[in-house]
Amino acid sequence: TYMTSIQLGLKTRILGIIFGWVPIMHLIFLGKIVTICSREIRHEENLIRRDQLREKDQICKTRYPLLLVHGVFFRDYEHLNYWGRIPKELERNGATIYYGNHNSASSVADSGKELAARIENIIRETECEKVNIIAHSKGGLDARAAISVASAGPYIASLTTISTPHRGCEFADYLLNEIPEGIQETVAAKYNKIAFRLGDRDPDFLSAVRDLTYESCMKMNEVMTDDPGVFYQSAGSLLKSAVSGRFPMNCTYPLVKHFDGDNDGMVGTSSFPWGDHYIFLKNEKSSRGISHADTIDLNRENIDGFDVWDFYVQLVYDLKMKGF
Repeated sequence: TYMTSIQLGLKTRILGIIFGWVPIMHLIFLGKIVTICSREIRHEENLIRRDQLREKDQICKTRYPLLLVHGVFFRDYEHLNYWGRIPKELERNGATIYYGNHNSASSVADSGKELAARIENIIRETECEKVNIIAHSKGGLDARAAISVASAGPYIASLTTISTPHRGCEFADYLLNEIPEGIQETVAAKYNKIAFRLGDRDPDFLSAVRDLTYESCMKMNEVMTDDPGVFYQSAGSLLKSAVSGRFPMNCTYPLVKHFDGDNDGMVGTSSFPWGDHYIFLKNEKSSRGISHADTIDLNRENIDGFDVWDFYVQLVYDLKMKGF
């Protein structure tokens, strides 16, 4: 159980070991572990049955392949997927997937150039003509820059942004105004050094953060106009309170709430909508909210009332039905 359960979590594992030596408490934690794992087994069995029923239909086999674009401060790693369990589920249902492979931290304009070059390589190597982009967080801004600033528009069939701050984050403005420049420069230098060692080419921490502010996004929106040949849509979610999500979004929620109102633990909900169609994920069936991290399955958590796998499968199926 300790070696194979995904839903048990690190905290429960540690507390189980500690209280496993305490009379009475060891029975309480054993009961909690059994409950969590039993629920996990039932959930996985339901998924297996569902997948067996629809796998032959290949409902995610779109006309053009998918390009998944990560957000800021992350990279695409083979064995630590930014998108959690989502890519495997999409591939199981027929999707062809590529990744952005761009810097973890750069300005929106520079990231857009990186993505444009990546897209051109995919087009050249596969002759797929176009790609469907699904981008999370800052990745949505990067993708828009690739389309409008770096002229990748002719190679993009659709852009779906998930949890993207199209109108910026006012709490980012506050932090940059309040934190002394010396501290900002020190943090940036340390991050850039580590990011370079992990594979970034000329990382730029401060440019990435500054481009997430309200003021910067307002200016970029004047330049990054939509391409009429691309289908744009977006999605965002609501974290109902700090206690309705998991670390780290539960920690940042109060700060974002103060400056941006209702949010997903990172971005205000008013910043999400962009394009012809908007999907708002609220989780009406549970007190559990849906955070910025939950929309990419960061914690690999099975959330009551929100099936992140099926959300993406239906999203891609809809693209297929639109001819993309």
